[in-house]
Amino acid sequence: MVRRIATIGVYGFTADRFLAALEAARVEVLVDVRRRRGVRGPEYAWANARRLQAAVAEAGIGYRHLLELAPTLEMLRAQHAADAAAGERIRARSALSEEYVRAYTGQILDAVDLGALLPDASALFCVEREPRTCHRGLIADRLAREHSVEVTHLVP
Repeated sequence: MVRRIATIGVYGFTADRFLAALEAARVEVLVDVRRRRGVRGPEYAWANARRLQAAVAEAGIGYRHLLELAPTLEMLRAQHAADAAAGERIRARSALSEEYVRAYTGQILDAVDLGALLPDASALFCVEREPRTCHRGLIADRLAREHSVEVTHLVP
């Protein structure tokens, strides 16, 4: 049996479309890999931890926060500096910096057993719209490459 996971971000979704995407992908557990479980601005207030947990519970979807998969504050600062140097805003980021990828891979991904950590039919959740601009994409790539997990990226 092939294991499967999805990835999903906040940006570009409404609460209703977010939940519909999870349901359409048959996600059973939303795995939050954010360090800060909040999103700035009223447009995305639904994705703040308490509201999000209540919404997914009402939809019959489990919720799990895996802080051990969140980037460190130093990694985040380095990526924000790279974004600024490239003249990109976080929401419009086109790629992760090499420094960030190297640090995240060495300090986080190489230190955990992803195969045992993530349940089947789960969705990795963070804020960025595109998985290639977020650490959840790095997690998904590792799962696909080393654990033969089928990955679907849910984007608005």
